[in-house]
Amino acid sequence: MEYPKRKPTRLKDYDYSQTGVYFVTVCTYKKQKLLSEIVGEGLCALPSVKLTEVGLIVDNYIKYIQNNLAGITVDNYVIMPNHIHLLVAIDNEATGGRGSPPLHNIIGRLKSYSTHAYGGRLWQRSFHDHIIRNKHDYEKIYEYIEYNATKWNVDCFYVG
Repeated sequence: MEYPKRKPTRLKDYDYSQTGVYFVTVCTYKKQKLLSEIVGEGLCALPSVKLTEVGLIVDNYIKYIQNNLAGITVDNYVIMPNHIHLLVAIDNEATGGRGSPPLHNIIGRLKSYSTHAYGGRLWQRSFHDHIIRNKHDYEKIYEYIEYNATKWNVDCFYVG
């Protein structure tokens, strides 16, 4: 039996350890709503994210990676009910010439650490990334992350 071939998820011949900013989306396994709830919808309150226990685990590991990997900054992120969005900046100059881990290692650590703490299958295979190309691209995605909870009911990952 021949299995279907997966299409590559990364740009061919692109060095994902080079200095740059990357927009990353990681979905939970089977898009289960494990990470947060969107609360405050209604006439008076803007929708906002309320993290579950699992979401708090993920939040802690995002902060851990930011604080413990040289040259890595998480410029902005949001933990939605069934996915996370991150703006990950890699700055090799900040490592004193040692270089930074490539993006797939950074996300792999986040997924591994949080899965271990969760104690079960938490994430879908792989992740989606977008290489930030300019200031306008960065600002547009930063704003998308910032206001993602307010548009949850029209989000492409929305599961009612």
